[in-house]
Amino acid sequence: MDKFWKSFKSGTDIRGVAVDGVEGEPLNLTDEVVGKMAKAFLLWLSQRTGKQPCELKVAVGHDSRISADRIRSAVVSAMAACGAKVLDCGLSSTPSMFMITLDKQLDGSVQITASHHPYHRNGLKFFTPAGGLDGCDIEAILGFCEEGRSPEAVGGGSSESIDYMKEYAAHLRDIIRKGIAAENYDRPLEGLHIVVDAGNGAGGFYAYDVLEPLGADISGSVFLEPDGMFPNHIPNPENKEAMKSICGAVLRSHADLGVIFDTDVDRGGAVDSLGAEINRNRLVALASVIALENCPGGTIVTDSTTSAGLRKFIEGTLGGVHYRYRRGYRNVINRAVELNEQGIDCPLAIETSGHAALRENYFLDDGAYLVTMIIIKMAQLRARGESLAMLTAELEEPLEEQELRFRIKAEDFREYGEQVLSDLEKYAAAHGEWIIADDNREGIRVSFEDEQGWFLLRLSVHDPIMPLNLESMKQGGCRAIAMRLYEFLKGCGSLDLTAIEKFIG
Repeated sequence: MDKFWKSFKSGTDIRGVAVDGVEGEPLNLTDEVVGKMAKAFLLWLSQRTGKQPCELKVAVGHDSRISADRIRSAVVSAMAACGAKVLDCGLSSTPSMFMITLDKQLDGSVQITASHHPYHRNGLKFFTPAGGLDGCDIEAILGFCEEGRSPEAVGGGSSESIDYMKEYAAHLRDIIRKGIAAENYDRPLEGLHIVVDAGNGAGGFYAYDVLEPLGADISGSVFLEPDGMFPNHIPNPENKEAMKSICGAVLRSHADLGVIFDTDVDRGGAVDSLGAEINRNRLVALASVIALENCPGGTIVTDSTTSAGLRKFIEGTLGGVHYRYRRGYRNVINRAVELNEQGIDCPLAIETSGHAALRENYFLDDGAYLVTMIIIKMAQLRARGESLAMLTAELEEPLEEQELRFRIKAEDFREYGEQVLSDLEKYAAAHGEWIIADDNREGIRVSFEDEQGWFLLRLSVHDPIMPLNLESMKQGGCRAIAMRLYEFLKGCGSLDLTAIEKFIG
């Protein structure tokens, strides 16, 4: 694939620059390019389903980005020109664009989103009733674009506007009613104060159309109105400013719970009544409690950067199995699906970024569904005079954690990065106090008893970067571990070690 089309591939999504005017980032998601991508997806769907493009039924939705309407118009027009029947869903969450393929018996769908990326970027995410597309599917679609392949423009297509988010919100309300089974069945959240921070993305519906109709007090919620410039903070549960925002909203409102979503609502996080974050490892721990309730001894698949305390919690406290896998939410989800196919009971795939996919919900990473499960559990506990915090009280959390990133200067960055990891494994094996993890499925993870911590060095999935994660239960432990590792790294001439040199001083 040539450099132009290859640049749009971002894991299992297509992403590019959709707004002109940002220095160094020229507009490349033009109407013409987007139209070619939409037609290529139809061609891919046609080959997958065995249907003619003019027989296909697809849905199109978008998040709140300022380029959304322009790109929506280009996608809908291109598909209709090929004879497809298009449901134009307007402002939508990404998970809803999967659910609509099942509810309306569609062949596929397109969500226009770039997740938490800056306002000037946008992209396309594709679904079939079997789930989201994988990286190889994206390569095939972009390959069609490069080759100029597309369905014949036969006309006869159509587009129909539909407010599917109302149906999707009703689905979530029904789950909450059934899950809580309160005496006041229709308004089971009465007496609960829950605030939502949508970050001006697509998640405001959760406050207005899910929580409030069920009786929850949503006063104090912030940034519910869509605004594609994201003027208040980045809509991203991993962002410190975003988490500070929802923590503040909870404390100001004296709320029982706060929830936060990323731009397109495929990720979520929460904050308890004391303003403490339920995020990253603690979110994984809470989701594991919920998932393992009806699946004793089940396997929880996470990404590779989860804490040592989390493994102890899942396996020691909950009696489950912790399976660390590679970064990338599709990697985690696909592995969970594979384990189930092998007969291994696996109810949850979750990344520390907030992507959480439960088997009971089609292994769809849906921030709103995860938050819904948390709210149900909170209501059940409240009825017994208990709290969410009690569920994860035994989780040991690190005193220190750090992430550093090293740029690879070698031309073939992947080959060089893999060589670094191979050499590091040999180096670690030669040092008795370096305890190599027995489940290295991505990079190499090494623990140190003296520093009560570990490091994980891995190779980025797409970029010429080697991220380094450090964690310690001891003050100064991360720096001590970094100094040990630096003795090896300083021999790696094609790694930019500026970050670790600044860190260790």
